[in-house]
Amino acid sequence: MDTEDQTRGYSEEKQAYLRRLKRAEGQVRGIARMVEEDKYCIDILTQMAAVNKALHAVSIGLLGDHISHCVVNAANESQDTGNPEIVSGKVSEATAAISRLLRS
Repeated sequence: MDTEDQTRGYSEEKQAYLRRLKRAEGQVRGIARMVEEDKYCIDILTQMAAVNKALHAVSIGLLGDHISHCVVNAANESQDTGNPEIVSGKVSEATAAISRLLRS
């Protein structure tokens, strides 16, 4: 995990991601309320699907930002230094993230 670089690939979209995540958080609280109020199962599942879709959209956006910023920067640094391990590490991170997303 890269903790040294303070400029993240998602920096330009940070506020949009935060809005989406806060909206999803509100939806999750609404789902909990629906369960507490014994709402119809299908209505709850419909809301769960909406939350999953929202979180998936944020995940895909973050992954795209990681590739276009972090992986591209690593490729440039790898080329400048002649060290191929720099880019291969970032590609491995992206591959692992994609794998986690596919399993979820």
